[in-house]
Amino acid sequence: MLAIAAGLCWGVGEVCTRAVLHSGRIGPFAAIAIRSSVALPLIWIAYLVVAKAMKSPGEAPAWGEAGAKNWALLTLGSGVVAGAAAMICFYAALSLGEISRVKPIAFALAPATAVLLGWLALGETMSARKLLAVGLILAGVVLLTFGPSTHTQAPAQGVTP
Repeated sequence: MLAIAAGLCWGVGEVCTRAVLHSGRIGPFAAIAIRSSVALPLIWIAYLVVAKAMKSPGEAPAWGEAGAKNWALLTLGSGVVAGAAAMICFYAALSLGEISRVKPIAFALAPATAVLLGWLALGETMSARKLLAVGLILAGVVLLTFGPSTHTQAPAQGVTP
């Protein structure tokens, strides 16, 4: 249910972001800065509620005991690669293209990459069913995103075509 909620939230959020980016009044880097600035305090509040007020068993109480490897993976993999590099690439792509093409490419490659890296790097099980599912996801993206565009983009406000 949480994954479904996340997907719905991202879908709504990215449609709003695409509309703003294509207005020509805010660029992708400003949009990321605004998104992150708004999200970060809300994320800290959620953390404090879950970890401190609710004492959720899923939240480890002692960050200092996480170890150097976990900090490096979290900082580099989640913070730099997923948090910054992916968002920069995604917002830049979104500022240039249609959401109906950009979003499926980015958000279908993510699970395909995760399934393959989960298998190769984390030792998760790989089955014919998983491989077929990844293939179907990627085939769906190809069908959805490649080929002639059916959308005519209006010029950005204040910009003469």
